[in-house]
Amino acid sequence: MEKKDIVFGLDIGTRNVIGTVGYLDGDEFHVIAQNLREHDTRAMLDGQIHDIGRVGATCDEVKKDLEAQTGLALSEVCIAAAGRVLRTITTHVELEFPEETVVTGEDLHTLDMMGIEQAGKEIKGDEDNKYKFFCVGYSTVKYYLNGDVFTSLEDHKADTIGEDIIVTFLPEDVVDGLYSAVGKADLSVANLTLEPIAAINVAIPQSFRMLNIALIDVGAGTSDICVTRDGSIIAYGMIPMAGDELTEVLVHEYLVDFATAEQIKRASTEGGEITYEDIMGLSHTIKSEDVWKLTDPVMKKIASEVAEKIKELNGGKSVSAAFVVGGGGKIHGFTEALAADLKIVPERVALRGEEVMKNIVFEQEDITKDSLLVTPIGICLNYYETKNNFIMIHFNGEMMKLYDNGQLTIVDAAMQAGFSADQLFPRRGREINFTVNGVSRMIRGTEGESAVVTMNGKSVGINTPLEFNADVTVVPSTVGEGGRGTIADLAEFTTEYLYFNVCGHRVKCPKFVEVNGSMEPPTYSVKDGDVIETRPFYTVGQLAEFMDVTIDDRYEILVNNRPSTKESLVYENFAIEWTTTNQIAYRADYLVDDSEGLPEDYEAPAAPEAPAEDARTRMKIETVEIPIKVNGKNMVLAGKRDYIFVDVYNLINFDPSTGGGRQLITKVNGQPCGYAKDLNAGDEVEIRWSES
Repeated sequence: MEKKDIVFGLDIGTRNVIGTVGYLDGDEFHVIAQNLREHDTRAMLDGQIHDIGRVGATCDEVKKDLEAQTGLALSEVCIAAAGRVLRTITTHVELEFPEETVVTGEDLHTLDMMGIEQAGKEIKGDEDNKYKFFCVGYSTVKYYLNGDVFTSLEDHKADTIGEDIIVTFLPEDVVDGLYSAVGKADLSVANLTLEPIAAINVAIPQSFRMLNIALIDVGAGTSDICVTRDGSIIAYGMIPMAGDELTEVLVHEYLVDFATAEQIKRASTEGGEITYEDIMGLSHTIKSEDVWKLTDPVMKKIASEVAEKIKELNGGKSVSAAFVVGGGGKIHGFTEALAADLKIVPERVALRGEEVMKNIVFEQEDITKDSLLVTPIGICLNYYETKNNFIMIHFNGEMMKLYDNGQLTIVDAAMQAGFSADQLFPRRGREINFTVNGVSRMIRGTEGESAVVTMNGKSVGINTPLEFNADVTVVPSTVGEGGRGTIADLAEFTTEYLYFNVCGHRVKCPKFVEVNGSMEPPTYSVKDGDVIETRPFYTVGQLAEFMDVTIDDRYEILVNNRPSTKESLVYENFAIEWTTTNQIAYRADYLVDDSEGLPEDYEAPAAPEAPAEDARTRMKIETVEIPIKVNGKNMVLAGKRDYIFVDVYNLINFDPSTGGGRQLITKVNGQPCGYAKDLNAGDEVEIRWSES
């Protein structure tokens, strides 16, 4: 047999270290040597190495014993990180689309990455950022489409998608502690896996993993749990209760040291009578049933806690079956209690031992096949399946160690390096939300650039599988420009106008705009949260300014024939006149109401010349008079160059607001018309309310 075919595995547990040396021959794994050493002191607690030197010394003793048995020099070892040191976070994330979108696989991957990132933030917060964590697995528990639970999201249309996700982490210091301990025994790590994976390789065949099954490794300090579904492990977990809790009960009841209590507990699994000596040196003989009565309450509590954890990891529901390994699981009544708490039939919860080792050949005659050996042998078998569950890469110029779950991509490395999901995917610039006349509006930002990714000098995508020892660079994605817009861009400003009748001319004016209660120019840049209102009026002063007319104290202002000021408000179709004070005296002479017609010798008074420096005023006072009939009466319009229908209101006492719901009839020469209808000499005007 060549040395390269041999594998050496160490199961470094809370109570003991088990070493296994063997080789794979076809489908059979041959164990040629095995050795178990218990820790002399409590060098490990709950799966965590506390005294690296003592644990390293125990590993060295196991190695030397196996070297003596096999005649081999052992320099490389396969190890496993205990499931009890895993940290599991369940969190909820949502992804909102700018508009209704068909969900793709890429969207779901983005959602997963968001979940891993959020879980990472939560676990760092729980641990006060003391440790660095590896993500070693994640599983979606539930999907949500626009807030409703869905089993599958791909190809559905959605505004928002979400998921509940379980993410499992391994603290980096646990890995470093294991590496340091075996280093004390002059061993280098050939392969590192997780204990639940090692156990499942032996206890649950690949063909079984399509089923929803839980594996529980009940050790000394904790009970480690993993759940399978659809062919893979979907979640890991643990509870800090296991065999030691049972042993502690016996220590106090029988007044023995911890090692003696362990012997009593193990002997009770065989049934019959047990003889022991207490710390006073007195010998006692008890029945196994007496031990069971003492340990039953604690055992049932452990079973209940395990069942609750399994349901939590499995999305709130029980599994179809459960397999138990590890020494702690051999205690009387545990599998029956677990079945009751999981609400499945007892036959579906089983202790896995000799029956799962059909392909394991022990070349040592004194080895008993039981559940205690499942994990040590699984550690060795994992070597042949994966070679190494941790890979090294260069990421942006720095060495990085990643846990390889068989599906590692560049995204995983980026997340491990502290990249957020926002830095990996294109980011749209910030949108601007505001209101116009009470209606919500939004101006979207532009889309940013995707992250630039290369591996070994070649351009690749962020979902490209990682290669061992790859040189990866990732330039973060960029944020697009934020939304931009001015008042001049608003449809209300560019398409809605006010019309006024100014000194006989129809004037078209854009609506003024108020932002948060203040007037703003067309060049004003809209900001997030702005409340924008268009004003349906001008002041006389604003209207004059828009027309580039200067009105000073020499002018008098009339709005709809009423004296007004520059601050007076004018609305749609209002008639505005501004004239100098020496002109206003003639206005009374221009307004003639003669139902019998004009006298034969009537002469219109001459209009004074406008000041030479005011060409606009001169234009306004070049007037003409036109005779018309209003409701059958002869009248004269005077004082302007041109006239429209609304000017008639200056001749008659008629208020358009007093109709009481009746329709206003307005006609010129018998034809219906609007207020802007041009009037000419001799026109017959009709203004009245309809009879109904």
